[in-house]
Amino acid sequence: MADHQLAADLATRAGELLLAVRTELEDATAEERKAAGDKRSHDFLMAELAATRPNDVVLSEEGVDNPERLTAQRLWIVDPLDGTREFSELGREDWAVHVALWEAGELVAGAVALPAQGITLSTPTVPKVPPAPSQPRIVVSRTRPPAVALAVRDALGGVLVEMGSAGAKVASVVQGVSDVYVHAGGQYEWDSAAPVAVARAAGLYTSRIDGSPLRYNQSDAKLPDLIVCRPEHAEAVLAVTAATN
Repeated sequence: MADHQLAADLATRAGELLLAVRTELEDATAEERKAAGDKRSHDFLMAELAATRPNDVVLSEEGVDNPERLTAQRLWIVDPLDGTREFSELGREDWAVHVALWEAGELVAGAVALPAQGITLSTPTVPKVPPAPSQPRIVVSRTRPPAVALAVRDALGGVLVEMGSAGAKVASVVQGVSDVYVHAGGQYEWDSAAPVAVARAAGLYTSRIDGSPLRYNQSDAKLPDLIVCRPEHAEAVLAVTAATN
């Protein structure tokens, strides 16, 4: 199976597993659902990657960081459950599974599964975003929107769209539900690798908030900020974010 197909297959199947966990633990506490979802999806992805790509290294949010990744040519970067809080709240759809492949300095494949929506967005064939509305929509966290995103909204004369996980937010830009995602509150490589790979395949602009490139497989896996937006908004967004950085 080719790398693009494998990323999509694993993200989709991990999502199906998570839906089953949700059903199984419907009467459990939210904390029990969170713990079970994180562990079972991580265990599944690690086992499948070990079986299908035994020579590759894996960086997972739920795993122990393997220093061998820093000299590896191929690294899978996965978030077994992005949006754990939203997953634990029965009925919410804004959570995701991320599977990305980094090879020789670049993201080369990625998939974002939105299991509760029955959707997997994956490289290389992501539909181009539909036409934009006249008023830009800025997607933010429903609990902690960063000040920089509010500044972007004000500068662009936009409106806010509240949503859960980082993957769901980027997917909303890909799907044309929103137009700009700006984050500055702290993230890690697994939060954005797969969403950024998918966004790029859809023709979207991606960078750090100062306009510098997003770099993966770094010694410190923290990658605290990013922009994903329609290309036509990039200049205006950067004018705000670079000034506040």
